[in-house]
Amino acid sequence: MPPTNSNARLHLGVFFTGVGPQLIWTDPAFSSHTHIDTFIQVAQTLERGLFDAFFLGEGLRVRENRGRVHDLDVAGRPDAITQLAALAAVTERIGLVATQNTTYNFPADLARRLASLDLVSGGRAGWNIVTTDNAWTGENFRHGGWLDHDRRYERAGQFVDAAKAIWASYDSGEPVERHTDLVDLRAVATQPPSPQRRPVLFQAGDSAGGRDLAARHADVVFSANTDYDKAIAYAADLRTRLAGYGRSPDSLRILPGASVILGDTAAEARDRADWIRREQTTGPRAIAFLEQYWGKDLTGYDPEGPLPDIEPTDDELDPSRGTIPIEHRTGKLARIAGWRALAAERGLSIRGLVAEVTPRHNTFIGTPGQVADEWARYVRTRAVDGFNLLPQLLPGTIEDVVDKLVPQLQERGIYRTAYEGSTLREHLDLT
Repeated sequence: MPPTNSNARLHLGVFFTGVGPQLIWTDPAFSSHTHIDTFIQVAQTLERGLFDAFFLGEGLRVRENRGRVHDLDVAGRPDAITQLAALAAVTERIGLVATQNTTYNFPADLARRLASLDLVSGGRAGWNIVTTDNAWTGENFRHGGWLDHDRRYERAGQFVDAAKAIWASYDSGEPVERHTDLVDLRAVATQPPSPQRRPVLFQAGDSAGGRDLAARHADVVFSANTDYDKAIAYAADLRTRLAGYGRSPDSLRILPGASVILGDTAAEARDRADWIRREQTTGPRAIAFLEQYWGKDLTGYDPEGPLPDIEPTDDELDPSRGTIPIEHRTGKLARIAGWRALAAERGLSIRGLVAEVTPRHNTFIGTPGQVADEWARYVRTRAVDGFNLLPQLLPGTIEDVVDKLVPQLQERGIYRTAYEGSTLREHLDLT
């Protein structure tokens, strides 16, 4: 058992994705994902709950399924930096994190826009550094299939290094130059630094390249390792990598993505979790999911009926055309054979099977006290430094956490009772 730290404090953010199967669009209480009032309501509720950050996802192209617009996700998400600048005017303390892509942006331009957000927010800006190998995104930038998986992290490292150099150069006024096949620029900083000097850097990759990028540059890691044993192993690996770059273990915060489902009793929480899982997998979404694997049009099949009786195509999934998990990019036929066996054994429909096998972030289910106890174990043993929550319903999930879970965390002494600083870097207690 890892050593415990009774003085550990939990950090919380919310990942406002705007797309994805975790969101229950059909509930009448679900707020519009494109209306400014929803963003304001969520951000202000989080600030009332003393959250570290409001974390805004972004996409550079409407999602597709087999060449068609995937109309089960939101189309028309606002530009992240623009949206967060608006939220800076109606909040006072909460951090504002923009997802921004290093594959298709330009370092000097993005560094200036992020510095602007950091300045107008009084030092509350963060940058979630992401890369993209989707050809369907690249086509919007005349770069379809531009970089393979490993090289996009090479570009990301050079990109972030250049942005940090530009931010650091304001006082000297010296130009920053980079001339490689991936990053080519000569830039002079035009924005004065904020109270936290530069935006806080978040990084979400979990591959070897992503972990090295995080160990070299990131202040916060948004990981997928929420299972306790995996979280312990991930934290140990990342802290070893930090040492390789001359950084201390306290220079990085680990905030894996997680969902939380609360109930007044454990049974009520489990019932609610079952309802959420069913509602997250709509019939059309289940069909679209299987179409990626079958490689064929399956819209004629009943989502409540048995799996398709036709054979899938022989070719593997094309990872450049969508958002396929890395572990699903090979072995398609064996995976489908396993699904057929599982569906036959348990009498699962298409929708039931997809609900069962869809990859999801870990979910903490229980009463507020039970979840608070579990989170206390995670943070006191340094498996994590906190969580970046993925809500299923907005604003309902957020209100439950703020009104029911936060007081339990405070009772256990692992969560702040007031903001102690004004910048995102101060909230995260970064050295």
